[in-house]
Amino acid sequence: MFRSRIGRIVAFGCVAILSAAAVYMGCFAAEKNKSVWTDPDDTTLPPDFKIQGEYVGTGSGEAPGAGKLGCQVIALGKGAFQAVIYPGGLPGAGWDGKNKVLLDGKLNGDRATFGPVKGKRKYLAQSAQEFSATSKFPPPGQKDYTATIPAGGEVMTGKTDDGKTFELKKTIRKSPTLGAKPPEGALVLFDGTDTGEWRGGRLDKKKFLNTDGSDILSKRKFNNYVMHVEFMLPFRPDARGQGRGNSGFYQVDHYEVQVLDSFGLDGKDNECGGIYTKAAPKVNLCYPPLTWQTYDVEFTNAVREGDKKVKNARITLKHNGVLVHDNVEITGPTGGHRSDPEGTPGPIKLQGHGNPLQYRNVWIVEKR
Repeated sequence: MFRSRIGRIVAFGCVAILSAAAVYMGCFAAEKNKSVWTDPDDTTLPPDFKIQGEYVGTGSGEAPGAGKLGCQVIALGKGAFQAVIYPGGLPGAGWDGKNKVLLDGKLNGDRATFGPVKGKRKYLAQSAQEFSATSKFPPPGQKDYTATIPAGGEVMTGKTDDGKTFELKKTIRKSPTLGAKPPEGALVLFDGTDTGEWRGGRLDKKKFLNTDGSDILSKRKFNNYVMHVEFMLPFRPDARGQGRGNSGFYQVDHYEVQVLDSFGLDGKDNECGGIYTKAAPKVNLCYPPLTWQTYDVEFTNAVREGDKKVKNARITLKHNGVLVHDNVEITGPTGGHRSDPEGTPGPIKLQGHGNPLQYRNVWIVEKR
């Protein structure tokens, strides 16, 4: 009897130890294989995160390497990158709006090396070897450039196809409307204190409003207004297209302004700053993931007379302080909208779409 109890105790202890080890190894594996990050200070972020981002500087000699250049380095997961170089400067800050130079990059030890993009390419292909950041490949202005970014991602040095050199330094842009204070008469929908104005959402330890992958809707309904919202996209380097931090900023829960990590891409109507499937932004102003960004919108709802819509909704939108839609007419509701007819007041929706999005400093001023 005594020996039997001892046996059971020993057996139980062994199982407990093995179970604890399994849990530990499972947690370790989960942490090691982590693919989504929501905090720029997360110590588990891969070295890719420091390399990705925006760079600005100048080239030597005559064109094409002379003058100001901008570069956006897109992390594609597992140490792979694609760099997009812009003559004149970054989008919204000097780029000529047409020409681009694509480079493929790869981590080699603690530095990233870049060379000409070759072979068959497809816009947003899953494979880094087939990925193109431009829907037209090669893009206008494509040249065979090379470059290097050392550990820490502070500077990119390189050469053009004709041997001219360039040096671009890391820059972190901030929207001029970041932290905008609500004007007199504004209704504050979220200021980091509570989620009382919303159905759904979570107030996290950093005082941000989290979707946790689920939709959040304002409890109040609106019609015509000016609104400010700040958002942070997650870092998902292995994802592509609509899987890369997908969310949406819905006007009266009828018309979606896309929220998506479209950093370095063309800027289409289903990418960040687009009126989903309706209108592409004038320029792609999407900042790198895990950077705070802003939308400032002036919205006028559709108008109904009886059972008939007589005017379409209209929107003016600034993305990170740059005008990307100027009084654009929206011809109909976008996907995922509420069932009520156009021209009726509705809530603001911050779409989850299975992605962890963070919002802050959300306020609205109603207008007649």
